[in-house]
Amino acid sequence: MGVAQHRQSKARVRKRRAMWKLSAPNITECPQCHKLKLAHHVCPACGYYKSKKVLTVSE
Repeated sequence: MGVAQHRQSKARVRKRRAMWKLSAPNITECPQCHKLKLAHHVCPACGYYKSKKVLTVSE
């Protein structure tokens, strides 16, 4: 395990942490109902995943 030998300056620490940002979620269009959904998730509008009916959605 690495042990820091000297104290890191605030500028150096903040430069490193500046890259920690959130990215937008991967939102894609459902091929069945053409509504927006998260990638690699079941569509909440129609219940399909990879062209197969997985959930029954009440309307």
